[in-house]
Amino acid sequence: MKISNLRLVLGVMLAIGAHTALPAKTLTWTAGLDALSMDPHSSTNSFTNAFVTNVYESLVRFNDKLQIEPALAESWKMSSPVVWRFHLRRGVKFHNGEAFDADDVVFTWSRVSSPGSLVRINLSDIKEVRKVDQYTVDIETHAPFPTLLNELVQFLVMSKSWSEANNATEASDLTQKKENYANRHTNGTGPFIVKSREVDVRTEFLANPHWWDKKPRHNLTNVVFTPIKSDATRTSSLLSGVVDVSVSVPVQDVPRLQQGAAIDVVQGPELRTIFLGMDQFRDELLYGDVKGKNPFKDLRVRQALYQAIDVEVLKRVVMRGASWPAGSLISPFLNGAPASLNKRAFAYDTAVVKKLLADAGYSNGFSVGLQCPNNRYVYDEQLCLAITAMLARVGIKANPMIEPAAKWNQRLNTNDVSLYMMGHAGLPMADTYAILKDVVGTQTANIGGLNSGRYSNPKFDAYLPKIASELDLAKRNQLITEAVAIERNDISHIPLHQQPVIWAAKKGIDLRQSPDNQMRLWLITVK
Repeated sequence: MKISNLRLVLGVMLAIGAHTALPAKTLTWTAGLDALSMDPHSSTNSFTNAFVTNVYESLVRFNDKLQIEPALAESWKMSSPVVWRFHLRRGVKFHNGEAFDADDVVFTWSRVSSPGSLVRINLSDIKEVRKVDQYTVDIETHAPFPTLLNELVQFLVMSKSWSEANNATEASDLTQKKENYANRHTNGTGPFIVKSREVDVRTEFLANPHWWDKKPRHNLTNVVFTPIKSDATRTSSLLSGVVDVSVSVPVQDVPRLQQGAAIDVVQGPELRTIFLGMDQFRDELLYGDVKGKNPFKDLRVRQALYQAIDVEVLKRVVMRGASWPAGSLISPFLNGAPASLNKRAFAYDTAVVKKLLADAGYSNGFSVGLQCPNNRYVYDEQLCLAITAMLARVGIKANPMIEPAAKWNQRLNTNDVSLYMMGHAGLPMADTYAILKDVVGTQTANIGGLNSGRYSNPKFDAYLPKIASELDLAKRNQLITEAVAIERNDISHIPLHQQPVIWAAKKGIDLRQSPDNQMRLWLITVK
C-alpha cells in the first residue's frame, strides 16, 4: 500500500520521539550551490551525487577514508572473472515502508540504462544485472573488472513500485530539461528522509528511524540545508550562528574563522584536479574568431596555452597558497596515480608561447570564448579572470563566459564549449581509471561523458579496456602510467591544480571530512 507524504512524516516524527535516550539534535548547513536534482540517476555532478547519497543507497558505500563497506548488500564474491554475486540485506525498508529486494536492484539497472540517465556513464562497465532469488543478484561485467565495487557506489537503488506508481521509471533528462516526479521527490532506503524541498532555497531532512544500520553513526534527528551563493554571506551566517556548518568556506575567510574560539576549521587536499579543456572536435570553434579551422587541433597551440598559464601565480595570488599545482589530470591521492608524472610537463614561458603561436600561423593571436562557472569550484571566477589576463599577454583574447553552475553544467553535457574550465576528482570510483575514462576517452555512449572538448586519441583509447580488466595490480599501474603519458604528451587538457577542501563548524561538531569532499550526514555527531 502506498503511504501518503503526511502519514510518512508523522510516522517518522513519532518514531524519532520514541528514542528518548538520545537528545534531539538539529544540524543546519550550507554550501555555495544546491543539488541539481533529487533523481539519483540524472546527474554526474559531484555535489549532487554526494547530496543524494544521504537519501539513497547502493549495494556498497565508501566510508570517510574512501574504503568500501557493505550497504544494501551484506556480502559478495566473484563466481567467475566477469560475474559477481551479491547477497542482499534482509529487512530493509524504503522510506515509504515498502520492502527492498532483488526486484528493486534489477529495476534500478533498467532505470540507470534509460535515455535520460547520465550516471550510466559511471556504470558502463556493467553488462547485466540478474535476479537469482529474492535476496540475491548477479552482476555481470563486459570484461574482468577489478574495481566494480568502487563503481557500484554510484548504483543508487530506487523502489520499483514507487517509480512505476509515479511515472518515474526512467531517469529525468536534465540535458533536455525534462523532469519527472523523482526530480523533486524521493523514496530511498538511506539514513535520511527528505521532508521538504524548495530548490535553491531550503531542503529539510529527517533521520530515518528505521534505517538498517544500527551501529552508532550519528545523533541527528533533523537536518536543514540552505544553499548560500555569496561567500561573504555564508561566512557571516556561520559566525552569527544562523548555520552550524559550511562546506564551502572561502580561502580568504579561514584566518578570520580561526581567530575566534567558537569555530573549528577543517581543511585538507581534495581529490579534485582543476583543468582547462579545449574543443578539439569541431572544424571551427563555436566561440572564436578564426574561420575555417580550429586552432586547438594543433598541438603547438595547445602547448602554447599550457605554457602561457603561470600556475604558481594562480596559487599565490588567486588561491592564497591553498592549492597544489598539478602535473597531470590525476590527483596523487587517487588509487593508481602515477607518482612519476606528477610534475609539470612544460614550464611557464611567454617567449616560447609566442614562437609556438607564430609557427602555428597565429602571430597575431586569436579570440576564443572561455566558459567558466562562478559557484562550482574554489575561486573559479577569479581563476578564469586571471587566466584571461595571462592569455592576453601572449595575444590570445579569451572572452570570459562566466555563469552559474547549473547553466555551465548543461553546456558541458551538450559540448557547447570552446575553451572551458572543469574539475574532476576521479569520483565516484576514487580511482585513476575514472578520470581516464570520463575525461580523456573518446566520447561514446559509455565513454568520455565529461570529455566536453571531444579529444580523441585511438592509441590512448586502446589502454582503457586493458586498465579496466587487469587484475594484477602492478601490471595495472604500469598500464595507467603509459596511458597518462600519452595524454600528457598530447596535451589533451591543461591541468592547473588540486584545490583544497575547507569546512568549518561550530565547536562540538564532528564532521568526519574526507578528501572526496562528501558530506556524509550519517557520520556527523553534535555534542
